[in-house]
Amino acid sequence: MSPRAACRLATLGFARVYDYLPGKVDWLAFGLPREGDEAATPRAGDIARRDVPTCAPSDRIGTVRERVEAAGWVQCLVVNDERVVLGRLRGTALSADAEARAEEVMEAGPTTVRPDERLSDLATRLRERDVASIVVTMPDGRLVGQLLRDDAERLGAV
Repeated sequence: MSPRAACRLATLGFARVYDYLPGKVDWLAFGLPREGDEAATPRAGDIARRDVPTCAPSDRIGTVRERVEAAGWVQCLVVNDERVVLGRLRGTALSADAEARAEEVMEAGPTTVRPDERLSDLATRLRERDVASIVVTMPDGRLVGQLLRDDAERLGAV
């Protein structure tokens, strides 16, 4: 839609008006509303767990470890102020010296998928590679959540 049309809709009282230029694929990759024949197809962003623990690169491991255990998770995603995923803490990283900073021990640049990834395809890929979960991010790297393979298999009708 043109900027002029978007402005007109806004003046008519529409609260959610988009003037989006990059195109349909980018729109879907950002997990924005979809319609049509494929709208009901389950996607990664639909079921990604938003409650995955996060921390800042400067957070101390001791504090992070307590937060992760209290939340019932086994990992923590390291994000910046804009919630862009920088790394992941799990296993030995969470067992590191309590005074170490997250950025010193994190696994940098974990594998991610986009919110529009078909759940059935993703569940198959995770199972074939024996991966328990994967990070879901927007194309600009901002965190959506953590997708668990068990959830993907159950809800993706694999």
